[in-house]
Amino acid sequence: MQTQTEAYLQTAAAPSSTEWLLDIQGLRTWFHTRRGVLKAVDGVSLQLRPGEILGLVGESGSGKSMTGFSLMNLVDEPGRIQAERMMFDGRDLLTLSADEYRHLRGRDMAMIFQDPMMTLNPALRVDTQMIEAVQAHAAVPRAEARERSVQALGKVGIPAPRERMRAYPHQLSGGMRQRVAIAIALLNRPKLIIADEPTTALDVTIQGQILYEVQKLCRETGTALIWITHDLAIVSGLADRLAVMYAGRIVETAPTAEIVSAAQHPYTHGLLASIPTLETRGRELFQIPGATPSLLEMPEGCPFRTRCYRASPQCVQAPPVRQIAPGHEASCWHSGVAA
Repeated sequence: MQTQTEAYLQTAAAPSSTEWLLDIQGLRTWFHTRRGVLKAVDGVSLQLRPGEILGLVGESGSGKSMTGFSLMNLVDEPGRIQAERMMFDGRDLLTLSADEYRHLRGRDMAMIFQDPMMTLNPALRVDTQMIEAVQAHAAVPRAEARERSVQALGKVGIPAPRERMRAYPHQLSGGMRQRVAIAIALLNRPKLIIADEPTTALDVTIQGQILYEVQKLCRETGTALIWITHDLAIVSGLADRLAVMYAGRIVETAPTAEIVSAAQHPYTHGLLASIPTLETRGRELFQIPGATPSLLEMPEGCPFRTRCYRASPQCVQAPPVRQIAPGHEASCWHSGVAA
């Protein structure tokens, strides 16, 4: 059986810009504060095909969630979004008005938040919220909107979806609420879903079910997915490609199997080494020393050099992004050195 990575590599050769559903180059989201400029996202570039799943991985504070919010244009002042290019489905996101962006969100682009109550209104029944989400973007009768909502609940594995439609959010378990939030994101058949750690607070059984269902839905509908997480072990079984993020920057990106078997950046090595395995049973897990630097006081050159076991005087200079293999890039002077 052909793996996801093999299928990706067969189509990875020099795609034209029109093949990308999402094409982001040089995305910067900076917050201008009294203490200085906080560079939450600093020159991020991402590309995504229809139906592809991209895992955006990194520690807390690395800028993953802010990247998602920036793509959805959900950044408030004093944050400012700039980019060299922000293309989505042939549209230039940089030229859209606030009103045009509002129509795009929920219809062509949707976001699933870590806390489902950021999506759900506790005072309204599930059916009210889902029907309104459909009718906000499509002039359809209420009965049709209801039926579409029931089907969406069924697709995310909610039993007795017609009964659950009449429930209030507080009457559902945490896993069930998250499934409803995912169903709402799928309601208008978006071309892109950004999922911001939606399974972090769930038990492993529910987590596995949701990961399976999301992957299946992407394959069936052609919806592209950006799955934001700090858990490299979970996303490695879900994503076609991984982008590893550190201190507001993408430090390595490659097909998932290549990251797992042949990571090039020392930070990626550290993330992989900290995952418990059968081989490490009974031994102390590796820990990346130190902490992510303050985004207001970034070190010169490579932002990871103060924590890196391979740091050298050369790292005072910002490393270029180098192509290791087709579809595999890393930003490190010492890429390829084993952990």
